[in-house]
Amino acid sequence: MLIRRETPDDVQAITDVTDAAFAANPGGEAWLVGELRADPGWVPELSLVAESASGAVVGHVVCTRATVNDTPALGLGPLSVHPDHQRQGVGSALVHAVLGAADALGEPLVALLGDPAYYSRFGFRPAAGLGVDAPVPEWGAYFQVRALHAHRPNQRGAFRYAEPFERL
Repeated sequence: MLIRRETPDDVQAITDVTDAAFAANPGGEAWLVGELRADPGWVPELSLVAESASGAVVGHVVCTRATVNDTPALGLGPLSVHPDHQRQGVGSALVHAVLGAADALGEPLVALLGDPAYYSRFGFRPAAGLGVDAPVPEWGAYFQVRALHAHRPNQRGAFRYAEPFERL
């Protein structure tokens, strides 16, 4: 498996993988990825695909510009792995790669809404513990943050995703 940056030729494959991964919510996450791609918060270096040995796109992850009290941050998601390739380490490889890429770019933190049992293995912790407030307070422990090397403890306050997330 190879993890690499998305290219324009990958857009349809990413849509197909995302639709397959989120079959219970057809079009929702795939729509979001398309909207994020057109948003000023799009960070091309942080849209990564997992490519199988045969060259097929089998997974995708994206981080987009977000803020914590108007200071730069990132929001992770969606993370999509085709059902035929789930539970084979593809999602883990994508998360590790996007966190490493974000850290290399000097980003301070990454936030997401997801299962704490899954994301804690990547260093994500409940956001409230770092003084970051979820966009929706009821998200509780499911709203998590991963501090990167450029993070400063005074980066606290309200988290805001890229605008397309607000239209979900």
